[in-house]
Amino acid sequence: MSVPQPIAARHKGFNRAEIVDQNFVEFVQSWQGDVARAPRDDQPVLPGSALDARGFRELLESQLISRHLDLMARVLRVQSKVFYTIGSSGHEGNAMLARLTRHTDPAFLHYRSGGFMAERFRKLPGMDPVMDSALSFAASSEDPASGGRHKVWGSKPLWVLPQTSTIASHLPKALGTAVAIEQARRIGHALPVPDDAIAICSFGDASSNHATAQTAFNAAAWTAYQKLPAPVLFVCEDNGIGISVKTPTGWVASNFRHRPGLDYFYADGLDLAGGYADVQRAVEHCRTTRRPTFLHLRTTRIMGHAGTDFEIEWRSVEELVALEATDPLLRSADIALASGLYDRSGLLDMYDAIRKRCFDAAEEADRRPRLTRLEDVMAPLAPYSPEAVRTEAARVADAPERERVFGGADKLPERQPPRHLAVQIGQALHDLMAKYPESLLFGEDVAQKGGVYTVTKGLHKAFRNARVFNTLLDETMILGLAQGYANMGMLPLPEIQYLAYFHNACDQIRGEAASLQFFSNGQYRNPMLMRVASLGYQRGFGGHFHNDNSIAALRDIPGLVVGCPSRGDDAATMLRTLAALAKVDGRVTAFLEPIALYMTKDLYEAGDGQWQFAYPAPEEAMPLGEGRVYDASADDLVIFTFGNGVPMSLRAARRIGAERGWKVRVVDLRWLVPLNDAFIAKQAASAKRILVVDEGRKSAGVGEGVITAIVEAGLGHLPLHRVVGADTFTPLAGAAFLVLPGDDDIVAAAARLDDMATP
Repeated sequence: MSVPQPIAARHKGFNRAEIVDQNFVEFVQSWQGDVARAPRDDQPVLPGSALDARGFRELLESQLISRHLDLMARVLRVQSKVFYTIGSSGHEGNAMLARLTRHTDPAFLHYRSGGFMAERFRKLPGMDPVMDSALSFAASSEDPASGGRHKVWGSKPLWVLPQTSTIASHLPKALGTAVAIEQARRIGHALPVPDDAIAICSFGDASSNHATAQTAFNAAAWTAYQKLPAPVLFVCEDNGIGISVKTPTGWVASNFRHRPGLDYFYADGLDLAGGYADVQRAVEHCRTTRRPTFLHLRTTRIMGHAGTDFEIEWRSVEELVALEATDPLLRSADIALASGLYDRSGLLDMYDAIRKRCFDAAEEADRRPRLTRLEDVMAPLAPYSPEAVRTEAARVADAPERERVFGGADKLPERQPPRHLAVQIGQALHDLMAKYPESLLFGEDVAQKGGVYTVTKGLHKAFRNARVFNTLLDETMILGLAQGYANMGMLPLPEIQYLAYFHNACDQIRGEAASLQFFSNGQYRNPMLMRVASLGYQRGFGGHFHNDNSIAALRDIPGLVVGCPSRGDDAATMLRTLAALAKVDGRVTAFLEPIALYMTKDLYEAGDGQWQFAYPAPEEAMPLGEGRVYDASADDLVIFTFGNGVPMSLRAARRIGAERGWKVRVVDLRWLVPLNDAFIAKQAASAKRILVVDEGRKSAGVGEGVITAIVEAGLGHLPLHRVVGADTFTPLAGAAFLVLPGDDDIVAAAARLDDMATP
């Protein structure tokens, strides 16, 4: 059935929103087609359609709600009553996807998902998609999705995890969620969704080209190749353009139709009657086969990318008119009238009633409160329950399970002689996995090999493939998997092999994992404990990619907790607290493991064994923010440092004491994010001189934060100097030690402080 071109589309006006609105009205008013006898609710809306009449009426209403929310936003934006105008116009056919899936199928949505959301709201009675959306558009603190922090499509009861400006960054965690749904069965974990749930992930044709999207497609195919279930439904909403860059005709189909491991389906999202069966086939295929499925959904984009996008400035009127003639609402109007379900006046009455409903909701939302206090804005970002975290960190796994994991009571780590860092991290990980049966440890080489540095040695034997496993070499997907497992209530322990490799995937933490509690107003969380082999000074195997001291990228992530131990006993107690932070408060945490200290046993001279420590009692945990102080009474010089800087500073302190007679205190910060400003100020307050030893680069490390804490505490008058790495990448071999601070640099800095000291 052809759709005649609407009258208004031929007008050469500049306000395309008004034209699109008027197109619908004029199309209905001038419609002259044949009218069939109206079908019953359970009959096909048109002969041969898989969509019944009841379904069509509800989908049409969802489409109209989505459209009028867009039109309302364009009008009220200029009145500062609405703060977001990226609309869904042309994509309203995604409502079919919502109808054919369940509200317990986790959904990670494209920002053009107004139709999907309006339809999914039907799954639970008593919910109002119009008012909820209006509150979000108005940035009201009563917005049930984000609490006024962003315009997001999200809903806790409807299992729509909030996304902000999703340009493919959500695909890895959608696949991770699908994998987690299946993994739960293998580890005996009770899911928060039905066992046959699928993960839905929608995105645009332009976004399908993004490296992060390609990561997810590749990992999905890699999973399918191994016959591992991964019930993810990738939905490419193909409107043929990305902001202003056109997608070549046929590109999406050519790129994905024959891709191994992705089962391809096509559906016309512009035609409810014609496209419904194809969407249904894709959904049912994904649910029954548990295979990665790619649904190529035809859409269009009308009214531009956003309210500030004046397409008339860069597209011809003729092109815009042709696009507006493909408006899916015109086809839906045609179906409504031809089927006999509506007459022209009835359809226009519904159109106007929904318009009024959307504008009334927007006006009401504008009267609702907005966020006005900083503490309210930040409240869900970094929740911290100190007592609950301490209690959880001190909780110990059942004794029989610990004995099984370690191979007997006589082999429990607390009964072993002092050991170095790598061994004690491994022991602590055994303890954590015994304590948390829902925990999973994964990454490159972590299983049978036990990691590049054998830190995870023995874990695969103790917990088998279901809980300790290797991944493909893709840090983005490792962190996407971690988010997926966390979404399903598990405790992921992903390993990133080197800090330099983390930068390949930084946005999975910065833009996705760490932002979820903030943008969902604390309703969703994805707790994890990310381990990263880090920092410099590695001998014999190095260069920049294995000696990366770029910590600043982590310190810039809001809400992230970063710990960095320098010795084995601290590593064990820190890991317990990081895991507790994840479990209790849903925090995203990072554990930086200094590679050069993994195997270090001696401190001052070969064979002294002074950098090996006894394994701490299993109920002992390190409070968040607590540092370690060496020689607390010393006050001639206080050295603030962390990681590799701790044993260096202790060695330098001995030399400084011998040369100058100073009593030197060394302060191991241990926690790099957030820095404990009060602890730093307290240690600085009793100092005569201060050194900050930071192996990070001069322009971007940890030292700036330490100095700021000292100055803001009113202690800026103290003689103070910083010993830092150079602003360069780390070279190979001995040259590496030219760019990183060393013992001699600390001793030399103390000499410079001598002239600055107050009497």
